Amino acid sequence: MAQAMMKSSLQGELEVDVEIKAPPTKFYHMLTAPQDLTKATPEFLQGYSVKEGEVGRVGSLITWNYVHDGKPQVVTERIEAMDPKKNMIQFREIDGDLMKEFRSFLFTVHVTPKQGGRPGGVVKWHIAYERIDENVAHPETLLQLCVKMSKDMDEMLLSKE
Repeated sequence: MAQAMMKSSLQGELEVDVEIKAPPTKFYHMLTAPQDLTKATPEFLQGYSVKEGEVGRVGSLITWNYVHDGKPQVVTERIEAMDPKKNMIQFREIDGDLMKEFRSFLFTVHVTPKQGGRPGGVVKWHIAYERIDENVAHPETLLQLCVKMSKDMDEMLLSKE
């Protein structure tokens, strides 16, 4: 369930939990592999290029071609942090269409096992952002996109088992 936390009129945070059936470590590893992401979610992620650094490394810059609300978009992000032991990765959006409406935009994705040793896991998407002005909507539709992508990724991972 999406949850909003507002800091000021322009700053905000959104998060959502998505249950998956795939093992958390496999889901996390897919997040660090752009070539797998574009295969799993071709409806949303249509291509990427590594602008700087190495895929799956902190500091790397990746430019994505994606579709949001039916419109082709481009964004460049930097991998800010990674913790493979905790299945956590953080991306900061630094350029592109998204940055026309936001001063800052940070995704954190954390994948944890389900409680009680049950198979699968929970993907927590957390977005911290600052809009450029009051006319810019809070990014709930981007959070919905993350949910849809998570389900597509889960489906691909399950088909490989």
